[in-house]
Amino acid sequence: MPLTVLTVADPFAPLTPGGDAAGLDGGAGQTVLALDAALVRAGHRSLVLACDGSAVAGTLVPLPRTRPGLSGAARRHVLGRQKALVDEMVRRVPVDVVHLHGTGFADTLPPPEVPALVTLYAPADAYPPGALGVERPGTVFAAPSRGPLAALPAGALKAGIIMPGMALDRLAIRVPKKRFAVATGAVEPASGFHRALDAAAAADIQLLIAGPEMDRGYFEGEIRPRLDGVRRYLGPVGFSRLRWLLGSARCLLAGGRDGAADPRPVLEAMACGTPAVAFAGSGLDEVIQHGTTGFLVDGVPAMAEAIAACEALDSEDCRTAARRRGSVEGMVERYLRLYTALAGGARPDGKDVSAVA
Repeated sequence: MPLTVLTVADPFAPLTPGGDAAGLDGGAGQTVLALDAALVRAGHRSLVLACDGSAVAGTLVPLPRTRPGLSGAARRHVLGRQKALVDEMVRRVPVDVVHLHGTGFADTLPPPEVPALVTLYAPADAYPPGALGVERPGTVFAAPSRGPLAALPAGALKAGIIMPGMALDRLAIRVPKKRFAVATGAVEPASGFHRALDAAAAADIQLLIAGPEMDRGYFEGEIRPRLDGVRRYLGPVGFSRLRWLLGSARCLLAGGRDGAADPRPVLEAMACGTPAVAFAGSGLDEVIQHGTTGFLVDGVPAMAEAIAACEALDSEDCRTAARRRGSVEGMVERYLRLYTALAGGARPDGKDVSAVA
């Protein structure tokens, strides 16, 4: 039976194919585009509420573009306009499921008669106070890692962990390994890149950090003092260079500890045949198979020791795991099954609805 799915994207930037290189926003934009395209291919109706200029396969419901760096009041105004459009679309169109992706989701939820699915991409503290405690009935939460789901209040309905899908064929590269480690993603406190730098220094190995500087205070206070010519910050890099870095590195270091570490950089590295080292409990425990595709460690000294141990791991094991855990096809299949279940009235009486998906 054909479905009508209204997708509510982050309203502050247009959706562009390939716009989330290195998983810098948790992959929200690319997840939206992949699901939109899959819905259209499967014969469903896809409505995408997003910034004007977004390139979608279904029907774009546009919001005017906004300038970067909006104040709190201006952001609330944009979210208010988005909420009005959500309500209007639900009144005009027989929407089966509304899927929300932005950090402002709590201000744009649809009327309670429509099932709402929220994907949480960011750490819990990235959402406005009280957002994760919404009491709207029929609201179901998914996330690409365990941390955001763990931050939900007791009784919240959870669809479980759904890994972000990636175009793994684009990441296919086979190059000789070099003696350096890499860390990719946004340079901000949640990334824990300062711990990765400390581990690389203790292991006496080069570390190259690739990604945009998102927090000036963190960069100046924690990152710059640790850079020494061997441990270097490259800034944002293009796709080709990123792929070479990931393919050539001995390992990727993921220094986050908050339970909501973004799995995309790890999956990207594994797709290039490179293992990853991360902290246990960082949210990457479901991504990394300890001793096979990388190591889960309990501190900086253990991370330093694991860097050398990565040299003995098999690149093909990493590639196989990435295909199994991070394919676009696998992600799309889970979400489409979840849409169908929610549209059919599935409402779990427990805390986790992964069984219905």
